[in-house]
Amino acid sequence: MIGLISATAAGAAARDRLAAAWPDRTRVYDGPVGDAVRRAFAECEQLVCFLATGAVVRLVAPLLSDKASDPGVVCVDEAGRFAVSLVGGHGGGANELAVSVGGLLGAEPVVTTATDAVGIPGLDTLGLPVEGDVAGVTRALLDGEPVALDVEVAWPLPPLPFAARVRTPGMPAVRLTDRAVEPAEGEVLVRPPSLVVGVGASRGVPVDEVLDLVEGALRDAGLSPRSLAELATVDAKRDEPGIVAAAARLGVPVVTYPAEELTKVEVPNPSDAPLAAVGTPSVAEASALVRGGELLVAKRKSARADGHASMATCAVVRRPARGRLAVVGLGPGARDLLTPRATAELRRAAVLVGLDQYVDQIRDLLRPGTRILESGLGAEEERARTAVEEARRGQAVALIGSGDAGVYAMASPALAEASDDIDVVGVPGVTAALAAGAILGAPLGHDHVSISLSDLHTPWEVIERRVRAAAEADLVVTFYNPRSRGRDWQLPKALSILAGHREPATPVGVVRNASRPDGTSRLTTLAGLDPAWVDMMTVVTVGNTATRAIAGRMVTPRGYRWQEAATEEVR
Repeated sequence: MIGLISATAAGAAARDRLAAAWPDRTRVYDGPVGDAVRRAFAECEQLVCFLATGAVVRLVAPLLSDKASDPGVVCVDEAGRFAVSLVGGHGGGANELAVSVGGLLGAEPVVTTATDAVGIPGLDTLGLPVEGDVAGVTRALLDGEPVALDVEVAWPLPPLPFAARVRTPGMPAVRLTDRAVEPAEGEVLVRPPSLVVGVGASRGVPVDEVLDLVEGALRDAGLSPRSLAELATVDAKRDEPGIVAAAARLGVPVVTYPAEELTKVEVPNPSDAPLAAVGTPSVAEASALVRGGELLVAKRKSARADGHASMATCAVVRRPARGRLAVVGLGPGARDLLTPRATAELRRAAVLVGLDQYVDQIRDLLRPGTRILESGLGAEEERARTAVEEARRGQAVALIGSGDAGVYAMASPALAEASDDIDVVGVPGVTAALAAGAILGAPLGHDHVSISLSDLHTPWEVIERRVRAAAEADLVVTFYNPRSRGRDWQLPKALSILAGHREPATPVGVVRNASRPDGTSRLTTLAGLDPAWVDMMTVVTVGNTATRAIAGRMVTPRGYRWQEAATEEVR
């Protein structure tokens, strides 16, 4: 919950805008400001104070105890010009909150955390548990000193600059490990969620028996419970109270699988007992191994002090590192049409793959140390393969494309290469059709279709059949890749097909470089369109029989009743 505190009418107005935008995330604290801050500090994970910075400093200073547990505090000035991350920039999430508040209120976010100021990810913001000399190693990164990256367990991370290939004595280091070891001097341990514990249990198993078994198995194998990702079991045990409660205490989810799926997993220690009880010869080992990995602890039974029979079994597996591939749409080119989610993914990626001209558009957004793999036109399939291969090596990868990555762009070739051994995230972007439509007016107000006129990958016979179908169905049509030096006859042919079903005066919009500084647009008609206006940087939108030019804008009504009413008025 985010506590909101204000002292003046101007502050209250901004506070209320935030409360209205985030009704489920915020709580307004009224009354004397000092009392309000103290109550919010005790009850909320974050605070936004619409007060002078000095006042907030004096009010929260006596309340601070530990940066790992203190709430994040953001201060917004009376004029709403700045959103200052004051306390808890990383641990309390104040840096991200300042950016979000700034975006909502039109205020400039002010973040002074050293790592954020120079674009280096904070070691305590990786989304993974960390231990050791975080401050010292971070200082070394900021100072440009060589810092070793010691990877015992591969896991996708954002770029960490200045990583040395060979660790020498006394060198600061970041160490990825799931082993139960103590950090050395000048070392930070990062705990990837690499361990899965499979659990089998009898009905009514006590939670303490499950906990003792799991913690003992990890301890005896020299593994850190901070790298535990989940407890896995069979579907029949989904609601077993002892397992559910043990997972809650360990802070991990319970993941379950059908018995039929578990029976297909080869295990070293099958048994008749679970086969009779839940329909699979193995629960603990099979549920831990079902997604692959290395069996570190074979099935073991719980030990009961009262001498009764064991009610639980477990097995521990180190699952394979799963790389992460984000397929990112950059939008039509204007920076303000690049989504915040796309920006976040670009800054998260350790490896960026893309067309050279698209890389140039967003190079300034990348963190120091990002590895860039760029290539020219015509290498789409090669870029897709490269991105998937890097993700399979356990990297955090961003594959970029213009517009929306899933529309005539990189998502389809990448996903055709990707199997289920990597995580794939799609990040939508504003397509050329949408950007052009916004410039033209509202041409896509009713059913519409996009068709690429490039026959480099699709036979012209197929393209022509689709154009005819769109013409007969009276769909608004947006043509991508309409004309190039080597392909100058396809657009006139497509327009002639549409002209067989639409009036010569049908509105047509021609937009080149939509949203970019050198962008141009014109509204013409089906009969008046000159193909010479069009190139590969252009999208052509042809209206349907209801589309009209109104006040210089192209408008397709949401329904045909509007067309009928307009016709009646003319009569």
